[in-house]
Amino acid sequence: MASIDRMDWHYGGDFPENLPPVNGGTHIGMYLTWIIHNDLIGQLHLDDSFDDIQKVKLRQKTGRDFLIEQCDEKFWDEDLSNEGLEFTKYYYEGESIGNFRNYIDDYCEILGKNVESLYQIDNTWENYEKLSPMLDYRFSEWKNKK
Repeated sequence: MASIDRMDWHYGGDFPENLPPVNGGTHIGMYLTWIIHNDLIGQLHLDDSFDDIQKVKLRQKTGRDFLIEQCDEKFWDEDLSNEGLEFTKYYYEGESIGNFRNYIDDYCEILGKNVESLYQIDNTWENYEKLSPMLDYRFSEWKNKK
């Protein structure tokens, strides 16, 4: 089991003092929301967290809430299906090289223009709606390269 990202990696260290620690998980939660909406979530959650998955799909719960409540603030490889893990290694963990931008670069470009820190980005469905078309694009791009 490998850790992909964790909230405590973000709300420790250089995290802005004026923000709540949950903001350290907004970028992870937005990605997790997209994973859930695209049925790329791992079997572990399909077995144990089905009701919460449905709440995310119905926008009754955010991906950040899911990350906190169902993943103990940690994003692991087992949180993903096989295809979700392959894509995550490519996009979320991948390096931005040339014209390719990874998840965090796209996240900051799309949502971070008016903030000093990515941790100031609001955990809203409006922001998710701005971000999700890029994730759809990157996923399609990745599938076409396979």
